[in-house]
Amino acid sequence: MSKTLMVEIIAYAPTAYYHCTHCEVAWREMGADNHIHEEQLQSSLPEDLIQEYETVSNWVKEMFRLHCDAILLKMIDAASVEGFYKSLRYNARRYPAVIVNRKARFLGREMLPSASKEIAHQLASESAGIDESAGPRERR
Repeated sequence: MSKTLMVEIIAYAPTAYYHCTHCEVAWREMGADNHIHEEQLQSSLPEDLIQEYETVSNWVKEMFRLHCDAILLKMIDAASVEGFYKSLRYNARRYPAVIVNRKARFLGREMLPSASKEIAHQLASESAGIDESAGPRERR
């Protein structure tokens, strides 16, 4: 396989704020525990978005199990500046939004199976030497 397939996922992700790496090590060595970060992660998203994030996380694990190094997966927090930009660029109004090879777009968690099929299709086409640059594909 000549190149890796780019898969971008725009979704709301849990957030925790940390000190610099050196400070985190110092705090840990002084006996400070991780309860503040755990509390931040637990309270950073409402329950329905946490469940959605777990669904996306399980889907990502399955994609790596199936395709290993053939895909390059980039997770983008929808609440970040990059997430806002990518949402505008790909007209993503529902999350999670999966963008395959900067062309095919799948919106909402019910479209994850369709995104899986598109990833498999593009990887199979690439290994067969078929040109998939005909234009963008869209799924809603």
